[in-house]
Amino acid sequence: MAPRTVLAGARVVLPTGVVDDGRVIVDGTRIAGSASSSARTLDLSGHWLVPGFVDLHNHGGGGASFTSGTVEEVLQGVHTHRLHGTTTLVASTVTGDMDGLAQRAGLLSELAEQGDIAGIHFEGPFISPCRKGAHSEELLRDPDPAEVRKLIDAARGRASMVTLATELPGGIDSVRLLAEHGVIAAIGHTDATYEQTVEAIDAGATVATHLFNAMPVLGHRTPGPIAALLEDERITVELINDGTHLHPAALQLAFHHAGADRVAFITDAMDAAGFGDGRYRLGPLEVEVSEGVARLVEGGSIAGSTLTLDRAFQRAVTVDRLPVEDIVAALSANPARLLGLYDRVGSLEPGKDADLVVLDAEFALKGVMRRGEWVVDPQLG
Repeated sequence: MAPRTVLAGARVVLPTGVVDDGRVIVDGTRIAGSASSSARTLDLSGHWLVPGFVDLHNHGGGGASFTSGTVEEVLQGVHTHRLHGTTTLVASTVTGDMDGLAQRAGLLSELAEQGDIAGIHFEGPFISPCRKGAHSEELLRDPDPAEVRKLIDAARGRASMVTLATELPGGIDSVRLLAEHGVIAAIGHTDATYEQTVEAIDAGATVATHLFNAMPVLGHRTPGPIAALLEDERITVELINDGTHLHPAALQLAFHHAGADRVAFITDAMDAAGFGDGRYRLGPLEVEVSEGVARLVEGGSIAGSTLTLDRAFQRAVTVDRLPVEDIVAALSANPARLLGLYDRVGSLEPGKDADLVVLDAEFALKGVMRRGEWVVDPQLG
């Protein structure tokens, strides 16, 4: 049996706050509560030690698509994000025909059963043509509860979240269906009014898909969905902190009104994340990535991102000037709770999976551990 490992000397971010010169003890795949005299000690002085990141909304990376890739390609994308600190990842699809989405759900559910991904997020086809973003308009459809149920069934208990324009016919009934089956109903790609959004929240919706993006702007006479989503304590708001999707003032607005315990940083990443500029496909649509920004070739709409969560963390510190504890909550604890996984991941506590990230004093990633194994070894970085 391998000896326990003590990670010592770092500034450790715990649910109770930051501990200077802290110690985290890893025993096999888990965080342990105490160390024996035979434990190996790794000195991380001058570094930060934080929980592994949890990404609720991710379409791919490393040149691989979760929407269309083979099993090997999906695993390549998952590994790319692990190299950047994401130790728990929900694989997101994009709008497609129903049979194709059901087949994709079957493939992804196998990877979820193996523990490679944490679940499946269906973004589309039940979204508004007025706010379609990088989704194929001819494949959009109203959220008929029977068709929503078809996707849930195809995921074999591994559906984590479905994004809906809840103002469309069948939207409210679909929210109720999702809530009854323990699947997160997320409001997004929506043209809903304030009142329609409140109705959807009351029906059981609990997430705002990439808040501010693909929805009406906040107005002083017609506040729209943004006001309803920010004000309701039942809603967790997704934010893409890449400097393209959100102005820093919008991000600060979300943190101020929702509070740090209701924000989840996501990547909304596509194939190019961790890979580079060039031409890609997002579902049936062609995407051009230039200087790290992904846009549809036809029409120029933003098409997901090339973000990784280590970059989101560093930007949140250096540009947005957020407290480290709030950033850790948005990257780890909040999404873990939302997914019902907080008993296993999302914080550095005894008994949980040994998923953690080592950052240097400038918050650059130096090490990643997943279930007790170094994905990125800080001693070699």
